[in-house]
Order: sequence, then structure tokens, then C-alpha cells
Amino acid sequence: MSELVNLKLELREGKGKEAAKKLRAREYIPAVYYNPQGVNIPLKVREGLFHKVWLKAGSTSVVELEFEQDSQTVKMPALIWSVDKHPYKTVYTHVDFYGVDLTKELTVSVPVEVTGTPKGAEEGGVIEIFRQHLDLTCLPINIPNQIVIDVSRLEIGDNINIEDIKLPSGARIDVEENFAVVGLLPPYQEKVEEEAEETEDAEGVEAAEEDAEETREE
Repeated sequence: MSELVNLKLELREGKGKEAAKKLRAREYIPAVYYNPQGVNIPLKVREGLFHKVWLKAGSTSVVELEFEQDSQTVKMPALIWSVDKHPYKTVYTHVDFYGVDLTKELTVSVPVEVTGTPKGAEEGGVIEIFRQHLDLTCLPINIPNQIVIDVSRLEIGDNINIEDIKLPSGARIDVEENFAVVGLLPPYQEKVEEEAEETEDAEGVEAAEEDAEETREE
């Protein structure tokens, strides 16, 4: 197992908007740790420290939380589960850490990333990602930063489905339907032209029907 990214925090006292406001004024971010067993620990973390770890770990890499509690150093593996930001300032307002058991699988949403140039791109084919994220089940330490899909073999009209995706060792996607994740669509211009032609045809039929109706009335 690779070494986890360490993040030092402190226990947080006080609740509510005023307490949170005072923390942020001192460049702390209010945070909370919780896990499936019902443990809930209010914490605070230095904004600079969190920012560095967040950039490195993101939401898919396990981090090791470290803080002092009852005169003892506590270390807990967790995922950065949720990050709240100020609406228009580059300021973090709250962080949720989700505690994990490194020996037990969990299901997380992992972003999809495509690589390669499709064969059909020379004919104007356009890549479309139908699913931006996929729910992946695996051990916490094996969660990838993204699910990489090679699209270099795609011709226009081809799709890559769930069953076609190469997943990390020990990982799986539990779905009942083998749905498409990525596809190579026809050029958008052709689609627009086809829609325009269909509109013109429909307008022509409508105009002919109106002329026939006027003729009958005369």
C-alpha cells in the first residue's frame, strides 16, 4: 500500500455561523469527520494546508487525517467528500471528510477522461461523453483519479460501453444495463443541415396544404 497523504487538523469548538466566521477570519476552514458507524467529529484545518492536499488528492485519493484528542495523536483514513466554497471568492467555507476502512470496498463517483484521437475524426466525427462520472466499487486505496478511456479506434457511429472499459485491478462497475459511456457522433454541421432540410420540407408541405385549402374554398 502506498503512503497516504497526511493532513493535520485540530478539534473545533463552537458551532453556528458566528463561530465559523471567526474561524475563517483566522484562516481556518470549519470541517467535520464522519463515518458509516455514526462517528461525528467537528474539526478545523488551516486553509493553506488543506489547499495543498486538496490539489494533490482531490476527491478520490485517501488522505490520513491527524489531530490531537484527549492528549493522544489520532490518525484516520478518509476521503475529502465535500468541499464548499464562497459563491464568488476563492475561499473554502466548509469541508466534509468521510472516514473509510481500508480493508472494505466502497462505491465512489469517478470522473471519466478520454485519451487518443478517434479514427473517425478525419471525417469530422465529434466525441461525445455521455457519462461524465461512473460509480466505481473497489478498495479505498485503489480508487483512481479518473477512469481513462482510449477512443482512438472509434469510427463515426461507434460507442464504448461499460463492458468495453478497462478498469483498475480489483475495481468494478455494478450496473444492470451495458450502456454507452462515450461515442463518436456525426459532424454537427451535417446534423444542422439535415434539421434545416426537414424544416424546409415540413414548411413546403404546410404551404401546399394551405394552397389546396384556399382552392377548395374558391
